[in-house]
Amino acid sequence: MNSRIRFLNAIKLKPLKRPPLWVMRQAGRYLPEYREIKKQYHFTQMVKTPEIAAEVTLQPLKRFALDAAIIFSDILVIPEALGMPYTFREQGGIEMDGCISTRDDVLKLDKEGITEKLEYVAQSLKLVKESTGAEKALIGFCGSPWTVATYMVEGGSTRDFSKSKALLRDDPNIFHSLLEIITEASIEYIQMQIQAGIDVVQVFDSWGGVLDKPDFWEGTGRYMQTITQAIHPKVPVIIYSKGSHDKIDDLKKIRGDVYGVDSTKPIAEFSDELGGMTAVQGNLDPEIMSTDPQSVQIETQKILDEFGERKGLIFNLGHGIKPDGKIECMHALVDTVTDHESATIMNNSGMNL
Repeated sequence: MNSRIRFLNAIKLKPLKRPPLWVMRQAGRYLPEYREIKKQYHFTQMVKTPEIAAEVTLQPLKRFALDAAIIFSDILVIPEALGMPYTFREQGGIEMDGCISTRDDVLKLDKEGITEKLEYVAQSLKLVKESTGAEKALIGFCGSPWTVATYMVEGGSTRDFSKSKALLRDDPNIFHSLLEIITEASIEYIQMQIQAGIDVVQVFDSWGGVLDKPDFWEGTGRYMQTITQAIHPKVPVIIYSKGSHDKIDDLKKIRGDVYGVDSTKPIAEFSDELGGMTAVQGNLDPEIMSTDPQSVQIETQKILDEFGERKGLIFNLGHGIKPDGKIECMHALVDTVTDHESATIMNNSGMNL
């Protein structure tokens, strides 16, 4: 069984010898070969140059026995396609070109030609697909409308999301108009990625957890549901809503094929709360990847043991690997997962998947 089939079978809750593995931000600053390329190009140059984006996407697969590639890009390509470019602040974080605060700001967004503007992503995906063929799963992605909107309303990265929460509360019509535009653009964008060859798409709801329970569905859940409904049954959808595991009923309504969970919730419990009928993804603490291989091995094995005979695990971190993540820790993670033999398989004699 190759990596791509293993990945897709995990989503279908089929018994596997071991879970598939990939890591959020696996193509990035913890890799010395990435840092070498980054010396020559700005981040947005790398994203918009298909040959470079494909090379960076493939870098971790050349080092580690990962089961999936996730395209090197950014969730903020959507606001850029709508007419609001992004850059990186010298002190860290995102800076948007302007911010959304009025209805006129929303009306000025350019909704036309989304796929044409983002054709460079399609070209990057095709190059990766040519390299991996049918051996590795290829993951496309977008940001949730809520998460993308927060950058557009705040004017960049923020710690308190005060403008976003205030606009959602005080003038919801403006905010929902913005969310609808982002949703439509995101669906068009994902459909383009499907045509370019992705096997699965992940929706990054990175800031879903900042919404209180009463606001979660209207602020983010229902827009992710709209995306999922538009994409099914073309490719499976992974919903990763960081910090939202306490909103399990709303998460179920989104009808994702896989749900990611951060490191603050035991993934076995998360799977049980979902009813065991949906695949789950996660959730080793990213901080462990900056320690030592033995610690990584112990904590990874603990998650695998606790998950036990349940089906549908895609192993990952609870969030993206950090720039100070160690190569030797990544090797320890990969070795521990790929050497794992599921109790489910051992209890099903004659099966060797």
